[in-house]
Amino acid sequence: MRYFLNISFVGTGYHGWQSQRNAGNTVQAVCNAAVTRILGHPVVLTGCGRTDAGVHAREFYAHFDTNAKIDLKEKRKWLYTFNSVLPFTIAVNDIVAVKQDANARYDATARTYCYLITKKKDPFLQGFAHFVPIPLDAAKMNRAAGKLKLYKEFTSFKKSRTENKTDICTVKRAEWTEEEGHLLFTITANRFLRNMVRSITGTMLMVGKEKYTIEEFCRIIESKNRSQAGASVPACGLYLTKVEYPEDIFE
Repeated sequence: MRYFLNISFVGTGYHGWQSQRNAGNTVQAVCNAAVTRILGHPVVLTGCGRTDAGVHAREFYAHFDTNAKIDLKEKRKWLYTFNSVLPFTIAVNDIVAVKQDANARYDATARTYCYLITKKKDPFLQGFAHFVPIPLDAAKMNRAAGKLKLYKEFTSFKKSRTENKTDICTVKRAEWTEEEGHLLFTITANRFLRNMVRSITGTMLMVGKEKYTIEEFCRIIESKNRSQAGASVPACGLYLTKVEYPEDIFE
């Protein structure tokens, strides 16, 4: 049987989701070890994507296969068991049965990321938000965000020397919202390039600081040149918040 795990994690201290040679501590490695211990046979989870070191996830999906009997009528017991062997920085929120060919990565139809900026010093957000103490024009940043939906190719915002089959992404939502002391950028797309959200956010901060105009922001996108865009913002403020799948992959 194949199952999806719905996972949340604090990315601080981890080198992202995906296990890699010489990558150090990763969320995938910790989860693999935990599920292997519980089920009594080697398990390798396949995640819905890669996250950079230090990036958090409120909703992350991973699939695994097992011949062990998992009775989902006792889901509460299984969730307790998973969470009892995982560190407090990782939580399993749900487990669902899926069709045998369902894939947590390739079947995802949309992903949503949020980036949190705090405009005031807040010790309780240390490691969970990017502190920007200077004034920002949030309305102008929001207009720049709206321009993202007009484009398909985002080469200007991908990590340098990263090979992709395509740099085409369809952005469905991109907006800034403001609450007292905080700015939140939310973006939804069918797929993302490596470092894309952090570099887009960093470039929009330059718009908010009035270093770039909205027209210049558009020209940066059109240039397809990473060196034209702004610096990437720190990973600590970035959260994967939602992953969407077609209903027909679930049992």
